[in-house]
Amino acid sequence: MVSTPLLWLFILALPIACIAWTVTHEEVFREPREFCKRCSEQSRTLLRRKFFYLFTCEYCFSHYVTIALLIITKYKLLFDDWRGYLISGFSLVWIANIYMSIFALLRVDLKKERAEAEHAEKQNK
Repeated sequence: MVSTPLLWLFILALPIACIAWTVTHEEVFREPREFCKRCSEQSRTLLRRKFFYLFTCEYCFSHYVTIALLIITKYKLLFDDWRGYLISGFSLVWIANIYMSIFALLRVDLKKERAEAEHAEKQNK
């Protein structure tokens, strides 16, 4: 039955998107993210710069969250061997990043509306 694995694809991408977005954008992880950003810009070795960059980019970080989720859930898509993990991994990353893009657009709209409301409120005073 193909519909169940496809349903799981869209469900499992939600926590991946949530974790990746939270670590790479939200205030609760600001200090570690700023440290990683500094290290990614100032480290002497390429390997160290790239390692720390992974924690500042939601797309990059979502790959590692996906790997962890695949280990925990053993989710496979289309095939029951290593190919199923490979296909499900890239599929989950892709769907999770679509979710994060939609969320980013919604946040921009909300910030714009909030700024316009604050501006209108100041003009009314």
